[in-house]
Order: sequence, then structure tokens, then C-alpha cells
Amino acid sequence: MSSNGYPRFKNDHGIQEVRIGAKEFLCIGASPPQDHPHIYLNMGSASAIQCPYCGTRFRFDPLLLPTAADPPEAFFEGFGGLD
Repeated sequence: MSSNGYPRFKNDHGIQEVRIGAKEFLCIGASPPQDHPHIYLNMGSASAIQCPYCGTRFRFDPLLLPTAADPPEAFFEGFGGLD
């Protein structure tokens, strides 16, 4: 989890869609130093949302834990520093 309590997800492989177990999260784009500004995204009642920076579509999967993703490497466990 990040320092603000929201999980962070990334898309190093540039795939079109990442399934995640959280509806509120931060998209960081790719692993640092190729990351974009860490943006807060909230799906609300929707089942998917697209990051306006990198274009990754994140789809909520209720079978995944809040810090889980498919593909698994999309969950970012890095630093919890400033956004």
C-alpha cells in the first residue's frame, strides 16, 4: 500500500487492460523512473476506468484482493513517497 492508503498499480508491459481488486487506487503508469504523476482514480459504481495519462484500462475484479492484479506484476509495492 502507498503512504496515503491507496494501492498503486502500473503497466510496464503496455497491455490494454489490467484487472485489479480495488476501486480506489493510484495509477503510476510504469515503474520508476518511467512513471507518470501518480494519479488517484475512483471507479465509483463503474466496473472499469481508464487512466487519462497512460491510457491503461483498469477493470475491477471482486475475486481479487485490494492489492492484487492480473497480471500480478501490475501491483506496485515501491516507495510511498511524495506523489
